[in-house]
Amino acid sequence: MKHSNFKRFLFLLSLFSFGLVQAQGEITVSGTVQDGSGPLPGVNVVLLDNSKGTSTDFDGNFTLSGIDPKSTIVFSYVGFKTVEIPVNNRTTINVTLELDAQSLDEIVVVGYGTQSRSEVTGAIATIEAEDITSVPVTTADQALQGRAPGVNVVNSGAPGSAPVVRIRGLGTPNANDPLYVIDGTISSGMGNLNPNDIKSIQVLKDAATTAVYGSKGSNGVIIITTKSGTPSEKATLSFDSYTGVNFISDRYDLLNAEQYKQYASEIGPTPDRITNPAYASLSSHDTDWQDAIFRTGFMQSYNLALAGGNENSNFRFSGGYLGQEGAMIETKYERFNFRANSNFNFGNLTIGESLGISFDKQNPERDSGGRSILEHAIKIAPYLPIYNSDNLGGFQGPSSSFDLQDAENPVRAQTLGEVVNKSVDINGGIFASYELFDALTFKTQVGLDYSNGKNTAFIPSYSDDETATNSTAYAQIIKNTSIYQSLTYTNSLTFKKTFADYHNVEILALAEQQKIKFESVNARSINDISDSVDQLSINGVDLSSNSSEYLRIGYLGRLNYNYDKRYLIAASIRRDASSRFGANNRWGWFPSVSAGWNISKESFMENTVFNNLKLRGSWGITGNDNIGDYLYSSTLLTNFIYPIGGSAVQGTTANGLANPDLKWEETTMRNIGLDVGLFDNKLTFTAEYYNNKSEDLLVNLPLPLSHGYNNPNLTSNVASVKTKGFEFNIGYNDFEGDFTWSANMNISHSKNEVLTLNSSGNSSPIYGGGFEGENLSAISINEPLFYFYGYLSDGIYQTEAEVDAVLSANPDQVVVFPGDVRYKDLNDDGMITSEDKTKIGNPYPDMVLGLNLTANYKNFDFNAFFAGSYGNDVYNTNIYDLQGMTRLFNSGVAVLDRWTGPGTSNTIPRALGAVQNTSASDRFIEDGSYTKLKNLTLGYTIPTTFFNDAISKFRIYVSGQNLITITDYSGLDPEIGRVSLNNQATRNQFEIGIDRGNYPQPKSVVFGLQLEF
Repeated sequence: MKHSNFKRFLFLLSLFSFGLVQAQGEITVSGTVQDGSGPLPGVNVVLLDNSKGTSTDFDGNFTLSGIDPKSTIVFSYVGFKTVEIPVNNRTTINVTLELDAQSLDEIVVVGYGTQSRSEVTGAIATIEAEDITSVPVTTADQALQGRAPGVNVVNSGAPGSAPVVRIRGLGTPNANDPLYVIDGTISSGMGNLNPNDIKSIQVLKDAATTAVYGSKGSNGVIIITTKSGTPSEKATLSFDSYTGVNFISDRYDLLNAEQYKQYASEIGPTPDRITNPAYASLSSHDTDWQDAIFRTGFMQSYNLALAGGNENSNFRFSGGYLGQEGAMIETKYERFNFRANSNFNFGNLTIGESLGISFDKQNPERDSGGRSILEHAIKIAPYLPIYNSDNLGGFQGPSSSFDLQDAENPVRAQTLGEVVNKSVDINGGIFASYELFDALTFKTQVGLDYSNGKNTAFIPSYSDDETATNSTAYAQIIKNTSIYQSLTYTNSLTFKKTFADYHNVEILALAEQQKIKFESVNARSINDISDSVDQLSINGVDLSSNSSEYLRIGYLGRLNYNYDKRYLIAASIRRDASSRFGANNRWGWFPSVSAGWNISKESFMENTVFNNLKLRGSWGITGNDNIGDYLYSSTLLTNFIYPIGGSAVQGTTANGLANPDLKWEETTMRNIGLDVGLFDNKLTFTAEYYNNKSEDLLVNLPLPLSHGYNNPNLTSNVASVKTKGFEFNIGYNDFEGDFTWSANMNISHSKNEVLTLNSSGNSSPIYGGGFEGENLSAISINEPLFYFYGYLSDGIYQTEAEVDAVLSANPDQVVVFPGDVRYKDLNDDGMITSEDKTKIGNPYPDMVLGLNLTANYKNFDFNAFFAGSYGNDVYNTNIYDLQGMTRLFNSGVAVLDRWTGPGTSNTIPRALGAVQNTSASDRFIEDGSYTKLKNLTLGYTIPTTFFNDAISKFRIYVSGQNLITITDYSGLDPEIGRVSLNNQATRNQFEIGIDRGNYPQPKSVVFGLQLEF
């Protein structure tokens, strides 16, 4: 009872006090603080004459009670100009804060830590979340295209296919893929990551930033930071969705049925299918096979995220679904993403985790008979129908007997049965950091990168014609499984302290171990009894398995020092050991040093237009061990077939020759950079120049066949490559008034040259990129990596005299005739031989461009994003199909203007001409330069007052991708991405820029919705 009376007394006392305050004229002031684009949470709202104050909530709202109506309120927030506003008896005050370019200092993620942008001495490009999600993409790495200088991204049109990503050109004939690090965990890629979960991406490009990763840093490093919760008074719930269509509008101009029949009769003999009335029902169609394989695909995406936190913890949970039907029939990609990020503080102890799981399912483009689906669509006779219920499987194809060709029905090849690739991917880590004492922190982290893949195919029996040209008498079953597991353990000590107010020191000591295990089982069998059973059996079984292990250990020391953020210096040393090298050369040293001068912080720069003027430079060595496992050691081949006693007997033999002296590839990097910010950083400019030299490159040298090894190559450290280039980034931002806009353009140039190729002095080129029995690309001294290799054409022979004049060493030859392609005799020996082959093109661009334009007017927003590649060549093998005329196939309409006599054509040779007509030559080389409108978006954000503030954000938008392509390339898409037939990434380094009927990138239009509560 006494306790109850006491509470009543306090309540009455509070009422009395409140009334007394009100009687003295004190008031309550409330309002909203924003930055022009939305509310600002966490803004400090404090009275000028005392420390009384509060902070804005998540919606930017604040309330101050019991204040003097004549007082002044101070609004302050990091990165914005502080504002002082007199109350003047007002009870509602709304404030818009402006960016303070002088105080704004971006925090960027670097290797094993963070730095303020003003302290960075290396070459780092940052891509923010809004840039990543502005373009609807199936994989997050596709969004990198055109966003950062020095990063060249070549996308593929196949749903779920990873793009080719290159940082600062090519430095090795081996794998040039960058290292991916997600929330501190080394990852095999970022393709399965949900773009909506990404907070920012940092691209590390020079030795000052990549050498800390030692053996993994030579191709650049991409660091991905995912979103986490932030302290707020309430949790936030966000929903993001879009739906739309994608399609391929371009087509090759092929012969129609009537043109094809006429063409077939002219080059003879005429197929029976055309002349025999018994086949009239099958040869009376006019099928557009390109329209048959392309379609309008539906695409949709849904993402939901819950985030929140307080001063001691934060969390974010998200889930997403992506579904995309490809623009080619029976191609599809689906992905479910789930992510949980959280952090907890317990005084000096902080623990946290970042965990992402994805479930992927892909129906890929299939590889049938070694040809792409588009190649079949080009070659197959147009007078045939797609379907024929009388045939096993229900499709119609050509017959070698009746149609004189063997192209497959592309619709059957792509749709009969089912091919599915599934994977479960886990990427995440847990960490704990403890502040041992002031300025010294210990951190330990365990990271997991795990993938469980399953590739299955079931193709029932079929027969596309009565002669069984394209047929299979049994069902085919394929089941391949693989498990990839990478565990990374990292322990570090960080000392960070400021001495005497100006001397800032950070020291990092780190030990790291990465252990990778890979296992695969590949099985196939047939079923010649039923087309209804898709399980393996012992009938026609083919079984194999594989396993490998990889271990890397590294130790790192790093020092960062700056004086008043004005004079900057950084140095690091890393020592790594890799299991891919023998005991002789297992360890490697990787040092780096860099320096910078913040000129804008000097006293003589005060009161100038410069907000930022920083000069920096770096030097360092990085390594590369991206080769196969166990190459330093002898291995055995267990399924080698020996002829013994007239019979084939399975046995075991040495697979290849060991090289115990294998050692690291090393790249020495030099970089000079300049950062400029003018007029309150409205105008920004960055310039970089780099000069890299890669040495001891690992090359497969051919062994004499007399050695008798199954693997005819010996991997050795024999080559060196020089890569140099420059990068520019210029931006302008106007964030004042109702209409705001910004423009950002980046340009990069890279050039590589092979310096040495063989330590023995043999300068013979190394060939690759085969097509129709020929090598299309090569590596040789004083040339760029993977240049195109072939003959130089010189028109068409018009007369026998012209033939004899060129082939003077053999005027009696009976192979080349008038109407055939004339090639240049470069060595003047009177013959056209392989000695006349030379460099005919370079697949790598001279310049890559990205241009991003944004604008906002009140609640409307606009974005236009362009990407371009210039100076690169493409080897278009489709020209072989469209104009080759090696035998009867459908072709492009250009063959109607082929050479038929002197003067009729000097570009298209005669039909069924000399074999040399289709030899690798510059006839198939085209300029692959292009400019693409990659994204065009118009959005509108509905004011929150419309929903009585129940919804903090409601935005709708319409967006189009790849709407315009400006190019001279004759193919369907000048951007030649990764070959991914049946999801097998068959594009090795020698395949750069070769168009084999690749899956072109579709155009798309989507409608989207974004909500926040």
